[in-house]
Amino acid sequence: MSHFKRAGNVDSLAGFRTPKPEAAVPYGLLKAARKSGLLNLSGRGLTEVPQNVYRLNIDDPAEAQENVSFRGSDRWWEQTDLTKLLLSSNQLTQLSEDIKLLPALTILDLHDNQLSSLPSALGELQELQQLRLSHNKLSSLPTEVCSLNNLRSLTLQQNLLETVPEEIGELGNLTELDLSNNLLKHLPSSVGRLSALQKISLCHNKLSSLPDGLGQLANVKLLDCSHNQLTDVPVSLAGMLALQQLYLQHNKLRRLPQLPAPALREVFAGNNQVELLEAEQLSCLSAVTLLELRDNKIRNLPEELALLLTLTRLDLSNNDISTLPASLSLLPNLKVLLLEGNPLRGIRRELLAKGTGDLLKYLRGRIKEEAEGAAGPTAMTLPSEGLVNTHNIKTLKMLEYIDKQAASVPDEVFDAAAHQAITSVNFSRNQLTAFPPRLLELHSSLSDINLGFNRLSCCSADICSLQQLTHIDLRNNQLTDLPSEMKNLSKLRCIVLNHNRFSSFPEALYQIVTLETVMLGNNQVGGVDPSRLMQLLSLSTLDLSNNDLLNVPPELGLCTSLRSAALLGKFLHVL
Repeated sequence: MSHFKRAGNVDSLAGFRTPKPEAAVPYGLLKAARKSGLLNLSGRGLTEVPQNVYRLNIDDPAEAQENVSFRGSDRWWEQTDLTKLLLSSNQLTQLSEDIKLLPALTILDLHDNQLSSLPSALGELQELQQLRLSHNKLSSLPTEVCSLNNLRSLTLQQNLLETVPEEIGELGNLTELDLSNNLLKHLPSSVGRLSALQKISLCHNKLSSLPDGLGQLANVKLLDCSHNQLTDVPVSLAGMLALQQLYLQHNKLRRLPQLPAPALREVFAGNNQVELLEAEQLSCLSAVTLLELRDNKIRNLPEELALLLTLTRLDLSNNDISTLPASLSLLPNLKVLLLEGNPLRGIRRELLAKGTGDLLKYLRGRIKEEAEGAAGPTAMTLPSEGLVNTHNIKTLKMLEYIDKQAASVPDEVFDAAAHQAITSVNFSRNQLTAFPPRLLELHSSLSDINLGFNRLSCCSADICSLQQLTHIDLRNNQLTDLPSEMKNLSKLRCIVLNHNRFSSFPEALYQIVTLETVMLGNNQVGGVDPSRLMQLLSLSTLDLSNNDLLNVPPELGLCTSLRSAALLGKFLHVL
């Protein structure tokens, strides 16, 4: 009967009337939340939280005003308190004090909004365990938040925080604290009272020091202090006995911290200013499996590295290491050894390219030779007082005449390499003013040539006869241009031209389609043609830092093969 009654009361003008605005929160969601205790309003474009959300457990639902049969399954009076409120990815600019009307909340997710402040009423949510506030515009944190005794996780990354209240130390049950990507210059010492803390992220701030109190956090397993301005790490951090992962990359550290943490497995300390690895520091890393020290200023590797018996991955890329201790090959678990970007002597580039296994095998061979007393002479001294290592020539196919300050390379050096299929030549750090003509004798095998740190003012077209070349290093000379014939070097992958006198991007390089790396930093290059760079489909690394570029061509972003570009003195990642 109700069916017909409803049909007889149809409003014939309904289609001509302006419809009422739809509720910001569908009633069905509120109805379901009363049963489940979960209300998910993420990504709904909300600019404010509707009042009926705050009053969800206070006001009677609409069903209570209707004649409802007690036989139905919709038992509105059996509602549960709201425990999880998800409001992420909206446009909220403020949160009302009425949030206190939801005292049973255990999870409050407000990340990815426009909040610039928080109500003090948050402190009344004493059941709260997770408070997610990342990706907002918060410049401060109300002290009332620090009274949430049951809080386990507090995430505040990507805000505008300049300080953290001293009262934060009162969050005794907190296990996760994320303060990354803010504007923090210091931390309160009370952080050391967060005794339950297991994970703390402080990366991408402006911290120049860490409070000594951090060392009291005996349960912390992960500490991320990367991308700050730290010059040192307090010795008190030795008290973090549960620490397993330590991130310190992109700071201003000059030495590794001495942390006798028995559980420490992973240490990331790349992109700092570490020059020296000390035995005391390394002896503390008895359980480390991953050690990342790339992009520092390390010159020498101590023999104590061989004591890191659990080490599986060692990254020493882009340092100033010239020699490797053969004892590295004794590390029983080492699977990955990264050394790219070091001025290594005595090791062919091809050997490095083959991977860690072959390199360690070579180093083990060196140990064996030393143990056997090197059955014959491995070097001979020439009348010109040059030193030619015959072991390198015969075994590694490498010809070296380095740091002699010589104006030319003696014929005896080339004579010693006769009939040896030399693949690598290093004549760096001399006073050469011209391309050594006898290099052409090696044209059938030579793939790597280093003439850096000389006095070359022009690059001879003769170099173009070395058709097997894959790598050319001409850094720190006086070059202003390259011969056009270089475009015929069809196997060239890398060319290093830093610290010369180029005023423009060398024309020949635009035509070498095999190029993967071009290093032109510290010249006077005034411009680059992105449209022509786009033709270099293999180019992944481009260094134009510290040149005379007035602007960065936006078209450079269209060079999809580029993974790293140094422009205007700083690295930009091209996505």
